[in-house]
Amino acid sequence: MSKYMQISVSVKPHYGGELEKTYPRLARHLGYLNAALVQRNPSLYELAAGLDKLLYAFEGTTLREVLLRHREKLKSLHENIEGNIANWNLSQADRLLYKLEDIFDEIETELS
Repeated sequence: MSKYMQISVSVKPHYGGELEKTYPRLARHLGYLNAALVQRNPSLYELAAGLDKLLYAFEGTTLREVLLRHREKLKSLHENIEGNIANWNLSQADRLLYKLEDIFDEIETELS
């Protein structure tokens, strides 16, 4: 690594709009207790990273129940994506991001 510079890779949302337009049910549930989070337009990767905090904050809600059903898969995928990014295996990280999206699509379907 350079003494005064470093290379970083980040995962940014690319919803073609906002979280609210792509995942309206998820955004609505998140917005009940954390409107600032929805306004910040987080990536699904960021939501997966903070999953345990979300589960704690949304205790007793439908959102928590749905997220809890997917917790292990989301945590595992997030760790694998993070590892692939750290190892500069970006094509594999990208493939795993698609799987993360698939889980969030399921979550969106399960929320009413």
